[in-house]
Amino acid sequence: MSATSNKIGVVTAVIIGMNAMIGSGIFMVPASLAMAAGSTGLITYMFVIFSVWFIALSLARLTQLYPQEGSFYVYAKQWGGHAIGVLSSGAYLVGLLIAMGLLCQMAGIYLHHYFPGINPYHLGLCTLLILTLFNAIGVVFSQAGQYVLIGCTVFPLITATIMCLTKFNHINLIPKTNFSFVNILQAIEPVIFGFFGFECTTSLFSIISKPEKNLSKAVTYSIILVSIIYFIFTVSIIASTPLNLFTDPNIPIPSILAQIFPNSYWIIEGIHLSTLSAVLGTIHSTIWSSSGLLLSLAKLLKNKTTKYIVSKNILNPKTSVFFVGLCILSSFVFLKNIKLFFCFTALFIVFAYLTSMITLLTLKSEWKSKQNIKTIIGILTSLVIIAFAVEGITSELI
Repeated sequence: MSATSNKIGVVTAVIIGMNAMIGSGIFMVPASLAMAAGSTGLITYMFVIFSVWFIALSLARLTQLYPQEGSFYVYAKQWGGHAIGVLSSGAYLVGLLIAMGLLCQMAGIYLHHYFPGINPYHLGLCTLLILTLFNAIGVVFSQAGQYVLIGCTVFPLITATIMCLTKFNHINLIPKTNFSFVNILQAIEPVIFGFFGFECTTSLFSIISKPEKNLSKAVTYSIILVSIIYFIFTVSIIASTPLNLFTDPNIPIPSILAQIFPNSYWIIEGIHLSTLSAVLGTIHSTIWSSSGLLLSLAKLLKNKTTKYIVSKNILNPKTSVFFVGLCILSSFVFLKNIKLFFCFTALFIVFAYLTSMITLLTLKSEWKSKQNIKTIIGILTSLVIIAFAVEGITSELI
């Protein structure tokens, strides 16, 4: 059997990329976006799609040049050495863990629908503790479980979109106030939150057939398809919902739908349960993957304490799960403002993208082939995202 027979095609790579991107975080976007920028926030989507595409193409190029394991550490190390490599990889991990703190809060809010007598905060806390324990004892998703997870995410997306399109009202898309370009850019963080995971597509270089040609295609097609799904979903929600119903950025999508479709109880219940399942599945999977990333990062560190902890097996696959759970708990407890969650997540994860892409600027071959035009655009848009994330954090804290 030839080696190429084990390779995946563009279609499979696109599906993998879409699975990585389409997550439960998208269900938090419409309310936050509507409150931050109203209907003009849809312009924010266009900017984010543009940014994500160029960042993804740059990361795909890095994967082609440096196909070995280590991703952000390997990429950033090329220009900044070991310390910058660790910083880049560590920033990505921190961003993921902060995002999971937000999803735990979201899980508590959705569970409160079934347990109205228990505070959402306590429900979210119990969710984190239980899912951490499940990971520690080795309860992980099978391949079938992964299909169920993507199904739980896609079902409420499609169902809510179809429902809302029946109530489409173009009047709701007309800006109620004069939003400036700055207002539009200030809504970047919640929008890009739904796209995180696109970098997984770029890691397929070693298993995709004709990677030099097909990887960029897979990246482009997966981003385009997810962008269309997200954009139509968000447009349908905003176009069918009076702006005054968006009273809280944490408000669950089913709660909004219940006000618009009071006679569709069972459909909305299905959306609620499916969304909750997607949230729980995302947290569970990310705890597992993050613990592996933490263990890999710890092995890269060169200080004596870390070397001792790793060599004595104090930090192992099981204890790393508990440490990840503890970090998510810190995010869950100390960050109460949803905007801070979005901003901190964007700051750390996009920082990892940025420090990786800089490597391409140090390669003469990239300048000669004009590949760096895409890289420069990716870096500039990353800097814009980071700048507004810092501005958002500063304004909220002050």
